[in-house]
Amino acid sequence: MRDIEELRPLRALTLLTIRQSLADTDEAQRGLLGNAEVLAQACFSQGQRVFPDARAVLEELTVGQMEALLEALSAADRSSAGGKTVNPAFDADRFAHLREGS
Repeated sequence: MRDIEELRPLRALTLLTIRQSLADTDEAQRGLLGNAEVLAQACFSQGQRVFPDARAVLEELTVGQMEALLEALSAADRSSAGGKTVNPAFDADRFAHLREGS
């Protein structure tokens, strides 16, 4: 898995736009495609997006890895204050294991 240094929570309008763009997508695929798009827009390293698009997320990450990143992203969003994202729930050891593919 690529190096992800920062998870940036998305604005509500961005999430709504993603959801609307998938409205005509098969329901069975909608959740996975939406989550991949969220991660494509939220994962950063050295100030740059880690994944160019949702397809790159789907090609590289397992469902478990995506779930872990989405949980960390959600926790970061809940604990953000004053524009600075803080994630006290982030488990660095678990993240390292996910990066290694375990």
